[in-house]
Amino acid sequence: MTGTVPTWNTQQPSPMPSDRYRAIWDRVPVPDLDRTWPARRTTTAPLWVPVDLRDGNQALAEPMDPERKRRFFELLISMGYKEIEVGYPSASQTDFDFVRDLVRLDLVPDDVTIVVFTAARDDLIARTYESVEGLPNVVVHMYTATAPTWRSVVLGKDRKALHRLIFDAAQEVARGAGDRPGLRFEFSPEVFNLTEPDFVLDVCNSLTRLWDASPDRPVIHNLPATVEVSTPNVYADQIEYMHRHLEDRDAVILSVHPHNDRGTGVACAELAVLAGAQRVEGCLFGNGERTGNVDLVTLALNLHAQGVDPMIDLSDIDAVRRTVEYCNRIPVHERHPYGGDLVYTAFSGTHQDAIKKGFAEHRASAEAAGLDPGRAPWAVPYLPIDPADVGRDYQAVIRINSQSGKGGIAHLLQSEYGIALPRRLQIDFAAKVQEAADSSGLEITAEQLWTLLCAEYGYRGGLGRWSVEHGPDGDRLFVVFDVDGVEVSGEAVATGPVEAMTRILTSKGLDVDVLSLTQHSQRSGSDSAAITLAECRVGDRTVWGMGAHQSVTASAIRAVYAAAVRSAPVSTY
Repeated sequence: MTGTVPTWNTQQPSPMPSDRYRAIWDRVPVPDLDRTWPARRTTTAPLWVPVDLRDGNQALAEPMDPERKRRFFELLISMGYKEIEVGYPSASQTDFDFVRDLVRLDLVPDDVTIVVFTAARDDLIARTYESVEGLPNVVVHMYTATAPTWRSVVLGKDRKALHRLIFDAAQEVARGAGDRPGLRFEFSPEVFNLTEPDFVLDVCNSLTRLWDASPDRPVIHNLPATVEVSTPNVYADQIEYMHRHLEDRDAVILSVHPHNDRGTGVACAELAVLAGAQRVEGCLFGNGERTGNVDLVTLALNLHAQGVDPMIDLSDIDAVRRTVEYCNRIPVHERHPYGGDLVYTAFSGTHQDAIKKGFAEHRASAEAAGLDPGRAPWAVPYLPIDPADVGRDYQAVIRINSQSGKGGIAHLLQSEYGIALPRRLQIDFAAKVQEAADSSGLEITAEQLWTLLCAEYGYRGGLGRWSVEHGPDGDRLFVVFDVDGVEVSGEAVATGPVEAMTRILTSKGLDVDVLSLTQHSQRSGSDSAAITLAECRVGDRTVWGMGAHQSVTASAIRAVYAAAVRSAPVSTY
């Protein structure tokens, strides 16, 4: 909106000093072109390149340790990513060792390409090549900031000097590769979106020629919106300019790397693909510096919701999210697109009614057409995709009429008892509370909530003696169960007592897998009880159990046992 403010808009000037800042048109030339991207449609997925292990990792308060990095890498492989940036091996011994572990442990499938990141400096480039020795398919990704502010403030070089620096480093990249097969090159002019288009084009074209790019061995030119500073249409124009003017276009993979400073990183990536980008770098659920990198999960499922195969497996989005949360030590927000706990849940009665009617119509039309409802065309109000596509249970949607008091329930239990219920337990427990409230017609107090919580999920006995021995092979757990008055013993060795307990229960006929454990102290002080809330998969069901004890270990064992026996009677084993 431009021009005079209309009379019906009564907003007043704010006290913020907005005049300190300049629009992008006042900071750098923006291409003026007869754009074609607005009329295009995306019909195939670009090449997705997750940078969680490098760009995402460097933004974490606690960077991933080797175990977390490996777990994240294995997740990316299982989801179907074929090009993965794994680190900055010349800047970090941890990253260097991780790349070497990929070689040593033979963790990289034959059809996966590993990307390693380096600055434009000879010694760092040499160290980078040392790290990837033995990997069959590698992209060496060299970067240098190119924007005017970075040139003057950070690098102290004019355009000509910076181009010389980049070109010399690119020669070193070429020398390091030699005639080795399976090795390709990538260049990122960092802060591309704030750099003069003619300068970036000149630099990129010179590297395309230097690196002898061809359709069989294309070079990657990755154009980052390192700090998002404009509306997405401007970024799309910048990308289309490069798409049109890059030399040997069929020998160049045009890549983008949007950040999310304005909250429009997803839109920038989507419009950039319309404008000619073929490859997108980002992170799962949008982790990264400041407001993060573009979210590859949202991008992929946005395509899915438009009938385009994202070519990435997100059919169990909660399992993906749990791994990402564990590795990053950052929770995914409840309202995060597609993956948040609340995104398929409605609280409004009118929304609930429309969704229920939509489900009924969907099932009826699928049956009439002789189709599996899971494969039938989708048109349910308020739900852009079928939650089952990403592994969500329909109960999270159709039981929503019991969710309106969920926030108050959680608040009372936390304020009175110090127990913060995980979001998925809140959903499950709120349904029980609503049933109790409907039955009594009375207000439910915090004490009644606690009693109901203990009655529904709590440990009710059944465990007798138990002991843990710590040894070189792990923890040996010995436990005695009281099964209908008869003592039944069990024993197992695992990496911890909880895992040992699941092995014992499995040996007794209850196939138990712990999905999450949450622990709290019920009261402050030395006599406080440890409260453990265990989310477990028992057979084909997901159930919760709660245990309390002064011993944290006993509390956890009781919680897992409570979850197990909620799924099957104790007498079954």
